[in-house]
Amino acid sequence: MASIFVAVLLIFFIPFAAIEAQKKTSNLIKLGSSLSPISKPNSWLSPSGLFAFGFYPEKNGFAVGIWIICHPNNTVVWTANRDYPPVSSNSTIEFTRDGRLILNLTQQGTELDIAHVIADRRAVSAYLLDSGNFVLEDNSSVIWQSFDFPTDTILGNQTLYYYRGLVSSVSRSSDHSSGRYGLQMQYYGSQMQDYGNLIAYPVNFTFFDAYWSFVPGMGKYLLNLNLNFNGLLYLGKNISDIQRTLAKSSAYDTKTVIIYRATLDDDGIFRLYSHRFASNTSSIVSMEWSAMQDHCQVHGFCGLNSFCSRNSSEANCYCYPGFVPFNPSKMVLGCYRNFTKQRCNSEESFHLVNITSLENLRFGDHAYSVVPMQKKEDCGKYCLEDCNCAAALHFSGQCRKHKLPLRYGIRNLSDSATAFVKISSKTGVQPKIPNQLITGSSYTPIVVTENKGHLISILAASLGSLACLCIVIASFSFLVYRHRVHKYNKLSDNAKLGLTTEEFSLRSFSYNELEEATQGFKEELGKGSFGTVYKGTLSGGGNKNIVVAVKRLENVPEEDGDSHREFRFQTEVTTIGRTHHRNLVRLLGFCVEGRRKLLVYEYMSNGSVANVLFKATDHQRRLGFKERVRIVLDIARGILYLHEECEACIVHCGIKPQNILMDDSWTAKISDFGLAKLLLPNHMKSITGQSRGVTVTAGLVSSYLAPEFQGQQQQQQQQRWKQDLISVKADIYSFGVVLLEVICCRRNIEVNVSNADEIILSTWVYKCFVAGELYKLVGDEWNEEISRDLKTLERMVKVGLWCVQDDPGLRPSIKSVILMLEGTMNISVPLHPSPCSFQHNP
Repeated sequence: MASIFVAVLLIFFIPFAAIEAQKKTSNLIKLGSSLSPISKPNSWLSPSGLFAFGFYPEKNGFAVGIWIICHPNNTVVWTANRDYPPVSSNSTIEFTRDGRLILNLTQQGTELDIAHVIADRRAVSAYLLDSGNFVLEDNSSVIWQSFDFPTDTILGNQTLYYYRGLVSSVSRSSDHSSGRYGLQMQYYGSQMQDYGNLIAYPVNFTFFDAYWSFVPGMGKYLLNLNLNFNGLLYLGKNISDIQRTLAKSSAYDTKTVIIYRATLDDDGIFRLYSHRFASNTSSIVSMEWSAMQDHCQVHGFCGLNSFCSRNSSEANCYCYPGFVPFNPSKMVLGCYRNFTKQRCNSEESFHLVNITSLENLRFGDHAYSVVPMQKKEDCGKYCLEDCNCAAALHFSGQCRKHKLPLRYGIRNLSDSATAFVKISSKTGVQPKIPNQLITGSSYTPIVVTENKGHLISILAASLGSLACLCIVIASFSFLVYRHRVHKYNKLSDNAKLGLTTEEFSLRSFSYNELEEATQGFKEELGKGSFGTVYKGTLSGGGNKNIVVAVKRLENVPEEDGDSHREFRFQTEVTTIGRTHHRNLVRLLGFCVEGRRKLLVYEYMSNGSVANVLFKATDHQRRLGFKERVRIVLDIARGILYLHEECEACIVHCGIKPQNILMDDSWTAKISDFGLAKLLLPNHMKSITGQSRGVTVTAGLVSSYLAPEFQGQQQQQQQQRWKQDLISVKADIYSFGVVLLEVICCRRNIEVNVSNADEIILSTWVYKCFVAGELYKLVGDEWNEEISRDLKTLERMVKVGLWCVQDDPGLRPSIKSVILMLEGTMNISVPLHPSPCSFQHNP
């Protein structure tokens, strides 16, 4: 019993004794010391000389990190500011006399913090331990250490806490910036016990896309991953608490120095390595353990719309039939369809596409439809009849339909599943796939057309009948049109204008109806550039009442002739009424009686985003971080519809929190779009149209306006941007401001701040981003939830900074914005937004 007690004490004591021993023999780094990438010294060594901290070559420059010194190639185990571009040879690392560890960028005239320490603490010494841990100390304790901020590797005597994670590098040999895979503990907690799964997953997706997991079971303190000096990889509370073993090295030699590291490699597989040093000049690197053996099981190993197949020990990626690779040498970029998808209608399935089958293949993604089906041939036809279906999967008596993109496809000869993929009926070209992958009925199209001659006869007869029918309809329509125009011109001032068949979704109200519905315009909801909004109640079918918002328009232009004025108003309302999207406030009806013009919208019960963010009341709760991220995506999707998907491109020019409303389910919807042509002419800005008809909406406060609209710019800027005036890039700028406001929960301009740098939000956000201090942006809201989702916060910040660039040409399109927000497009490091001197307009 006594021996067991002594053993436990030794396990607990040895790590701390080792640290103290290293500190006594470490190469102390004094205040004022510096490093250069091209002159000595370019690194600081650990006492054993096996670890180094400093500059190492990276792409076309240098990066800062820690590496194991081994021949022929060093092994990088940690990188500072890993997603910052490589620095030039003129840069320096300095341990300043005021106790900061900084990277000086001479060419840019800026500096970056390598170690982010609390502002009121300053280091007095620094050293690199033989464990590979770089440490800063004040007079009493450690204030920062690299072990607390791992990148893709943990070393012996290091703990990976559950709220941290590993992110693979782009390339272990040449690019150590953040890669495509992550490793983290998926946490489920309660007051009594902790439960978690150690999972590996694609970083741009959710935990549900995990492709590997280690389930330790339920119990206390199973949430931290540890690696000790002897190569034992296990879960436990800390480095001395062994609860559940994950891997263990069998190597042991008292005459050889062995360094262990556990790395999430750039191929997405978590591995344990050993470095054996027989001398200080040579080493042997061995893989001790691997979490996975099959690359095809790694989600994202092959890009979108491609599948993985093993050929003996090698995994290869192939495009599905009907798809071609973006880059044949980089299949991770995925594939795209080699034909254009037609409009979703019944004709497409039978005349423009066929379906082909692939045996022993399945998709790893979720299906949007699952139905019982015994015959696999019926599954192919079932997908063919659905124009939204890109591929289907048949196995275990079920047919699963999938939309594009197709993800995580794997072909395994032991798998009984059969995949069906749509291809164009006009192309007989099949993708270049090795013959051994084609078995059974693979690549045999299911014929969906009959005899060609018979089909041509049917088509000719149908087209002839259709032509005659069109002539009859055109003649009848012309007569009806003449009759209605004649009748329309005779309408009096107070006539209520009905809607034609193309405006069937709108309802015409009388002024008295809306006055009664709003109880004499009693309850005011808000007031904006276009008029005042009132709450109203209309009687619906089945004795149900419908709550609506009634906007009484102001500043509507008066034109010569009553019929002209009313016709113009009806035309604009028609345009607005045709816009239907989940993230746009829907127009339900209108009223026009002489000079009185009103619009009836659906009622948004949760008010505006401005109220939720800046004027929280007892009736409105504070939105969490994930909810605010969802709101940003809702706004972006609404703008995408206005810019690219509706019948006529609509440039809002009024994107601000006051114009973003929240419905019952807290879905964000954009309001006040498409009303610009109802304003007086002197309220309009000059317009330079784009390829499609552009409708402009004015009325934005100056802090949300793009720089090209704010007063007199410099002559050079005017010459450069004059062609971009009133373009979609103006909305991108306003969206960027709103994005930063939503994420940071503060206005774009705040006067009552502790530091002058915080007055303009975009400037403050950029400084926090460069300094690696994103936690300041969320303030008191910083918690474990956000710390675990730090990549999302960083992604949102980078997108916002690109959107608020002064130069419209640097701002991304709204489609690129959505791809970046969703994590499907890489985001480069943003430039300084160079904000103009805004004039505060509360």
